[in-house]
Amino acid sequence: MSKVILTEQCNPDTVNIDLMSGVEIAQRINNEDKKVALAIENVLPQIGQAIEVIAESFKKGGRLAYFGAGTSGRICVLDASECPPTYGTNPNLVQAFIAGGDDALRYSVENAEDSEALALQDIKNFAPSAKDVVVAVSASGNPRYCITALKSAQKAGSFTIAISSNPDAKMQKFANIFINPILGPEVITGSSRMKSGTAQKMILNMLSTGAMIRIGKTYHNYMIDVGLLNGKLYDRGCRFVSEIADVSFDEAQNLISLTNNVKAACVMARKKCSAETAFKLLEENGGILRRVIGD
Repeated sequence: MSKVILTEQCNPDTVNIDLMSGVEIAQRINNEDKKVALAIENVLPQIGQAIEVIAESFKKGGRLAYFGAGTSGRICVLDASECPPTYGTNPNLVQAFIAGGDDALRYSVENAEDSEALALQDIKNFAPSAKDVVVAVSASGNPRYCITALKSAQKAGSFTIAISSNPDAKMQKFANIFINPILGPEVITGSSRMKSGTAQKMILNMLSTGAMIRIGKTYHNYMIDVGLLNGKLYDRGCRFVSEIADVSFDEAQNLISLTNNVKAACVMARKKCSAETAFKLLEENGGILRRVIGD
């Protein structure tokens, strides 16, 4: 029998989980989940390097694309889809592809992870270039879909990153950066939607958030490029202007009504200028609010 990869091994701490009460099951799962952040701590240098690479790609007009199958693909889509409302980005800046397409978001399309053809079609749709970064995400690190995506991206000159929970992942051969937190066996043998999925979510949070911070999408820790797309986000934007520019909430609302833009409203308040001048100042400073209004 071939070697059982780490993500498929049996966890000795949960062998009798089927005999436990509800609270005991929760405690055992929680104990395993505690290991995830500590494992990620060991790969922070690789994550930090990846953040810098992605940010530089964005500055040069490049894009970021995630590729994954099953749980990993769904987590990729979640992270990519949150970037436009959170940071006001074009949906093309951060894209996600899941083996099997949109149907796989809701239904299992398990054989899709072994399809080179699906990967080639998705890579073709993304059309990677030397300015882009391609990230493949997989607990085992072995699906042909992910490997094919990385290989094709490398051929196009893209920078490649692989995220896996398996130190023997085949993907690492085709990655410029290999992010590999060692999580150990899952609570339920082979159920890599658990610790591996949690780790993937945490890492993608760091990659996209870190890159957005590095290109000026925040002021201090305020997400000042937030899209004012609904009542909650509009209220949040007004609150940000009020706190950053030290004006009343009513005044912040008035400024937002003139600009529909948090950063421009802050510039208007701090610089006592018109909306037109505020937008011009932001454009001259690469859209980075701190360069315009300081600390």
